[in-house]
Amino acid sequence: MILQFIISVVALIVTLGILVTIHEFGHFWVARRCGVKVLRFSIGFGKAAKSWVGKDGVEYVIAPIPLGGYVKMLGQDDTVIEDKSETPESHRDVSFAYKPLWQRFAIVAAGPIANFLLAIFVYWIINISYGVNGIAPVIKGVLNNSSAAYAGLRKGMRF
Repeated sequence: MILQFIISVVALIVTLGILVTIHEFGHFWVARRCGVKVLRFSIGFGKAAKSWVGKDGVEYVIAPIPLGGYVKMLGQDDTVIEDKSETPESHRDVSFAYKPLWQRFAIVAAGPIANFLLAIFVYWIINISYGVNGIAPVIKGVLNNSSAAYAGLRKGMRF
């Protein structure tokens, strides 16, 4: 019984880790395609268990509690830019805050869309792996001199 509990907890952690990673990767991928500079791609909460900087200059972080994550982008913070002249010109082209509304919307929506696509993919894999079990139609009876009788259908035939 305790082994089943441990297996369930591990399965939950792995599943959440996969969901969070796919979700955050959706934000990350669209942000990169829109030309936004990504500073950090983090999976999990807490102090970083593993951290490295990729060739693309992004800091990748894996933390021990896989209940969430985030993608930190240049220009994405809680403050409102009141004086746009304070932002260096070199940062404006790659800043989230300076991107058109449709690109910011795409970046924000990409996480949930990635999870939705993952759900479709998982159901597709389950369907092609196991199929859909159904009850086969069985003829329970055929009336004499009916079209079914003339067609050769008999009681007990399966389709």
